[in-house]
Amino acid sequence: MTLRLLHSADWQIGRIFAQFEPDDAAALFEARFKAVERLAALARERAVDAVLVAGDVFDMQTVSDKTVRRLFNAMQEYRGPWLLLPGNHDAALTESVWTRARRLATAIPPNVTACLEPRVHIVGDRFALLPAPLEQRHTHADLTEWYAGAQTPQGLPRVGLAHGCVQGILPGEIDSANPIAAARAASSRLDYLALGDWHGSRRVDEHTWYAGTPETDRFKANDSGQALLVTIPGPGGIPAIEPLRVGRYRWQAFETRLAVATDVDEVLHALSRCGGGDVVQLRVTGSCDLAGHSRLLEGVEAARARVRALVDDASELRLEPTPADVQALHADGYVGDVLQQLRAEQSGPQAEAARDALVILARMLGERGARAEAAT
Repeated sequence: MTLRLLHSADWQIGRIFAQFEPDDAAALFEARFKAVERLAALARERAVDAVLVAGDVFDMQTVSDKTVRRLFNAMQEYRGPWLLLPGNHDAALTESVWTRARRLATAIPPNVTACLEPRVHIVGDRFALLPAPLEQRHTHADLTEWYAGAQTPQGLPRVGLAHGCVQGILPGEIDSANPIAAARAASSRLDYLALGDWHGSRRVDEHTWYAGTPETDRFKANDSGQALLVTIPGPGGIPAIEPLRVGRYRWQAFETRLAVATDVDEVLHALSRCGGGDVVQLRVTGSCDLAGHSRLLEGVEAARARVRALVDDASELRLEPTPADVQALHADGYVGDVLQQLRAEQSGPQAEAARDALVILARMLGERGARAEAAT
C-alpha cells in the first residue's frame, strides 16, 4: 500500500532576526508560525499518513512558554501524526525545551510525538520510524548507526529521521559535527531517510533528501521555503518526491560594483522589481559621483518602504565628486577645499568616516542651495 509523508525540517521557531529593524524582525518571527500553519493545511489537503520534522523545531532551548504553545496551536489543522525530532538547536538535553513542553500539560497534542530517544516507532501500522535525535548540540559520532541493526515488522516501510551533515555531500561541511554516513539509507535498508540541518531542499540519493526550512531565513539560493511530499510505493520501492512551496518571503541578495553612471540605474531597476514579499540585502562597492549617490540613496529608501525588509551596506563605496557636482553645490573656496580633502581621505584608514562626512556635507550644501533658491 502506498505511503504518503510530508517531510519538513528546520522550523527554528522563536528565531530572532536581530539584523533587521524591529517591525521587520517581528514580521519574520511571525512568518515561521504561518509556515507551520501552511504545512498543516498541506498535510490535510494531500491526505498524508504523517508529517516528519527532521530537527531544529525550535531555534533555542530558551524560547518562551507562549512560543511553545503557539507552535502546537499552529499545527492543529492536521489531525494525523506529527513526528518531531530534536536537532542541534533544540537537542534532547536532560532539561530542554522538550521537557518544558511536556510540563505544560495541554501544550503537546496527543497526535504529536517528540522523538527524544533512538527507538523504533510504529506509526499507525503504516510504517516504522527510526529517529536519531541529538542529545547534545554537537556530536562527532554518527547517531544513525543503530538503524542497521533495528528490527522492524516485515511488510512495513522503514523510514529514518535524522539531523546532521551527510559526509562528503554538503559544500564546506565535510567532517563537521553531527555526521551522517553518505550510504546510510542503503546500509540500513531504509525506504526513505528524512534529513534536516541543511536549510535548502537537496537530494542526497534516491532514498535520501534534505527538506530545507519551510520559511527562508538567509540569503542563499538553495531551494529553501519548501516541504517535500514523499510517496513511497511500498517496502523496497523508490520514493517519488514532490517539492511543495510553503514560504511567504523571498530572500534576495544584490551585490554591485559601481563604475559608471548607468550602474546606479541597474541597481535601482533591480530594487524596483522587489515588493512586499521580498527580504533584500544590498551591497554596493566601487565609486560614483554625488548625483548618482543621491539617486541611489533615494531609491534605497523608496525600496525600504516597499519591501518586507532591507539591509544595505555601502561602506566600501567611494564617492568621487565631479566638477558638475562641485558647481551644483556651490562648493567653492574653503568649502570646496574641505570637500576635496574628504574625497582624498576615502583612501585612508578613516575611509568610511570620510565618506559619511562627504555625504553629510553634500546634503547640507544641497539644502542650503534649495533654501537660497526658494528665497529668491
